[in-house]
Amino acid sequence: MVDEESTESLHERLEAGEEVQVVDIRSEREYEEGHVPGAVNVPMSRFASEIERHEWGEDVVVACPIGESSVQAARLLGSYEGVPDDARVASLEGGYRAWEYDLETGSGDNSESDAGAEPDVDAPF
Repeated sequence: MVDEESTESLHERLEAGEEVQVVDIRSEREYEEGHVPGAVNVPMSRFASEIERHEWGEDVVVACPIGESSVQAARLLGSYEGVPDDARVASLEGGYRAWEYDLETGSGDNSESDAGAEPDVDAPF
């Protein structure tokens, strides 16, 4: 059985600064159009193959469009040996359809690439 977390509860916890790892399993395009603040994107189509690439925390909430695929992904993630034994892995109840709060937009890519970065006018060269 997978725990479900209400959108209200998740929003309150994020606002309070709790360490909750939100995983958005929608497509990259959907993620870029708007996602739960701080969420990472691991599309369901690649979830099983990418599960090992991530460091999983003690409190993970998986989000999808309507709260159904996230149950499957949470179940898979909860059984993965890379997740701490005492971790809580939950599905976002109702998914994005139920989310009534502000969303972040963009890729959320924090890579160290300088592509598209503003030039450093103080650079010596």
